[in-house]
This record gives sequence, C-alpha cells and structure tokens, in this order.
Amino acid sequence: MKKGISKTKWILLLGVPLLALGFYTQYPKLTIISGYAAKNLASSVYLAGRTQESVIENDHEVPLISLASEEVIPEEGTATASVYGLQKRKAVYREGLGSVLLPRGSVLPSNPKVPRRERIPIPLPYPFGHGQPKDSVFPDVDYARLQAGIDRAFSNPEVQRTRTVAVLYKDHLLAERYVDGFGPDTPILGWSMTKSILATLYGILQFQGQIDISEKVPLTAWRGDDRKNITYDDLLRMQSGLSWDEEYSGISDVTRMLFLSEDMAAVQAEKELLGPPGSIWNYSSGTSNLLSGLLRKQFESDQAYLDFPYRELIDRIGMHSMVLETDLSGNFVGSSYGWASTRDWARFGLLYLHQGKWAGSQLFDDAWVDYITRPAADSGGSYGAHFWLNRDGKYPDAPQDMFMANGYQGQHVFIIPSKDLVIVRTGLAEGPDFDGNAFLREVLKAFP
Repeated sequence: MKKGISKTKWILLLGVPLLALGFYTQYPKLTIISGYAAKNLASSVYLAGRTQESVIENDHEVPLISLASEEVIPEEGTATASVYGLQKRKAVYREGLGSVLLPRGSVLPSNPKVPRRERIPIPLPYPFGHGQPKDSVFPDVDYARLQAGIDRAFSNPEVQRTRTVAVLYKDHLLAERYVDGFGPDTPILGWSMTKSILATLYGILQFQGQIDISEKVPLTAWRGDDRKNITYDDLLRMQSGLSWDEEYSGISDVTRMLFLSEDMAAVQAEKELLGPPGSIWNYSSGTSNLLSGLLRKQFESDQAYLDFPYRELIDRIGMHSMVLETDLSGNFVGSSYGWASTRDWARFGLLYLHQGKWAGSQLFDDAWVDYITRPAADSGGSYGAHFWLNRDGKYPDAPQDMFMANGYQGQHVFIIPSKDLVIVRTGLAEGPDFDGNAFLREVLKAFP
C-alpha cells in the first residue's frame, strides 16, 4: 500500500513557496524602512545635534523601523541602515542643505550651491528677537489651568510621546516645556508643517508681484492635455485632479518619492489627470514638491532659489534654527523636510497671527491669510491652501477660526486669532494616542 504524503512534508511543500512569495512581495519594502532610518538618523544627528543612541531608542523604536540596524559615520558625515543586512541605504549630510538619501547608482553632486544665510541676532526679547522672553503676567490668564493643560500633554509619556510645548499669548511666551534631550534651540522635524512654509513663499511672491496664483501652471509636458488647465491655486488647495497615493505602509507614490527619487519635484508632474482641476480634493505630498520645483522656475539661478526662503521669510523673522532640506536634484523638499526649534515654529505661527506683518514690515498681504483659510472645495472644511482648518470641527473644543500647520506624528502649530494665541506641540504620536482636542481644551480654559 502506497503511503500518503506526511503532514510535515505537506507543510514544507506549501510553506516554503508561501514563505518565498512573502519574501518576494515584502523585500522591496525593506528599502523604505532602511531609507527612512538612514535619512532620519543623519538629519537628527548632524542637523539637530542629537545622539545616535537617542534617535534609535526613541524615534526608531516603532513598528517596522525598529527592524533596521543603523549607524552614523561622523568622519564621512553619513548614516547607513539595513534590515537584517539587506537593502542597505546611505544618507549624506551637507551643511546648509541637510541630509539626502542616495538612491542606488546615484552620485552626490560635488560642490553644490548652498543658501546664503544672515543669522544676525536680533537684540529684542523673544519672540521678536533672540533675547530672553519678558517675564510678563496677564491678570486675565489662569496660570494654574495653563500648567494643567500642558501637564496633560506630557502625561502618560509612553503613549502620548509629547516632546515640546510652547504657548504664545498676545506676543508673549507664557509657557514652554521640553523633555530631556530637547530645549528651546533644538531643531525638530516638522514633517508636513513644511507645506505651510512652502505656501507662505508663494504668498510672499504674490505680494511682491512676481506671480499670480490664479494663473495656469506653465509646464511644457502638460500643454498637450487637460493638465494644462491646472492653476497654482489648484495645487495649493490639493485639488489639481492629478492621481496620487499618499500611503505610507508600503511602496506607494509618496514613499517612492521620499525614499527612492532623486528629483522629488518631478514625481507628481508625471501623474495622469483623474478629474477636472478643482473637482477632486486629494492630499498629496507630491503636489507640494511639484510646487517647490515650480517655485525654482521663478528664479534666474539656483542660488537665487536657495536664498529666497531664508532672505524673505526664515531669517527675516529670526527663525535662525530653520533648515529646509533639499533633494538630490537641489529642490527644497517642501512636503516634509523643514527643521526648526519649537520657538521658531512658534514665530512662524505668530507671523500669521499678525497677518504677515513682522517688525513693521509686511511680508505678505493680509488677504493671504483669508486665502489660505478659505476651505478648499470638497475638503469638508478641513483644508485651505496648504494649511489645515477647524471649520469641520475636528477639534470641537477649539474655536472654528483656528488654523494649523500639521505634521506626521503630531507636529502642530495651532494659530487661534480669536484668542490671540499660538500653541506649538511636537512629539512622536498623534491621535488617538495624543488627544489634540483634549490638550487644546485644557489649555484654552486658561484664557478668556
């Protein structure tokens, strides 16, 4: 009698092919894991001045990224990472430009141009200068409640993972708090808060008469199809109608762009049109980097492009800690890679609270604030022009006039005109782990 195949053999016959198939399908994702780890480690160590140990034990102790093995090589200004020795990636730090991942086969440009900075200390108290903040007391503020609200943000630290908080009221720094390893001058990655910086550059250009955002985008590749009807306004409102997949759990449009592309400005431009411009709202980091590439076309030289955000915005309002990282092709990664201290992120919020006026000068038209806070069609009142809104009541215990620069893992610059408040929170967790509404509710109880 012929014996049947044993259970063990069946497991081997079926299991090995399945394991091989699983490895085959998941292997490409490893380059995203190692790319993220190498890039974030390089920027956190060389740009933000943190230790390798702190970054690995805190920032990278999250699902999937914790699989990476990484190290910094100070004498080279690099960081490398791999997953079980596979898909090794390298990131290189360049002073003034930040860190950049090297896609396989790519070559780092020699002697790249760098922004010319004027980091001249302003001899005024913070936030309008770099001196010590005034020790001011407002009789209408309940300071005990304010501290209780901040305490809430830092409670249950293993879950909420708040790192820094700063509260500005009527142009005064009323409170700030930092976890160990962070302080008022520590640059923090804003992730998608960088999108709001990018939009502001367009507001400045429009105020200077150098661009009209209602005009159609002059891309040669779009002239032969309906993409030629896309305007700068459509892009700023994330309603271009272009295809885009903003999914971070695997290989997608956004992960290919951030971790595999040399020219991030070109990725969105190559996508097909899914609907008429203005008819579809679709959040897209590719759109932001396309806008960064289009911004570059406004200048006669790469040096002028690199200098513009620092001369006309960043250094002009004293955000001297800020660095906008560039991709391998020299484009600002306007979707994601802006670094600044908590105090400097708060300065940015204050600029909007004052409708573009800083130290007696107007950086952008006050009507620009009305523009970026007007809800984009089909966004449900949640989005304006590269700023998030509270018109949809996402934060029910905060005023509806609040608008925000938001980023991955709960980076926030909350701007509340009706309360004369700017509130900054940074960390490593967002909702539901970090309850932004509860935090705002408790802090707002301190103010009339």
